[in-house]
Amino acid sequence: MKIEVKLFATLAGYLPEPSNGESATFEVPDGSTVRQLVSSLGIPDAMPAITLVNGRDADPGQVLRDGDVLTMFPPLAGGR
Repeated sequence: MKIEVKLFATLAGYLPEPSNGESATFEVPDGSTVRQLVSSLGIPDAMPAITLVNGRDADPGQVLRDGDVLTMFPPLAGGR
């Protein structure tokens, strides 16, 4: 099944070449989880990140479905 992965800021460096710098599409086996896909990209478990599937909070054990969009970005801070 095909999953689109969008990585932003410091996480973008984990996308394989060639990619457009922000996203890439991956072919993964049926039943793959968020954790398995993130691990296959080499992103350390300890790296803090906000993880979404199709725009909703995602648990690492969530099973992915064909056509899902996995988005990750580092936590943001700042403001007043």
